[in-house]
Amino acid sequence: MSYDQAKIEDTVLALLAAFSFDGSRAWKGFDFDVMDHLHAQGFIDDPKGKAKSVWLTPEGFERGSKIAEQLFGGTSTGAG
Repeated sequence: MSYDQAKIEDTVLALLAAFSFDGSRAWKGFDFDVMDHLHAQGFIDDPKGKAKSVWLTPEGFERGSKIAEQLFGGTSTGAG
């Protein structure tokens, strides 16, 4: 099956933003090619290296947060 690369990159960026810590730092356990594309677009710092996390740029954090809200946002209704 063929996937839309831009949608994959948006989803990964949203996940990075949704699970960020220390301001805009996130674990980088995603596909290397996707991470490289996000870096090339200026959304994250260089993912290459020994560090297990990556910093989102201000633009990346803002865009990722908006996408995360669109994809994952909602209200909890609570069960029971």
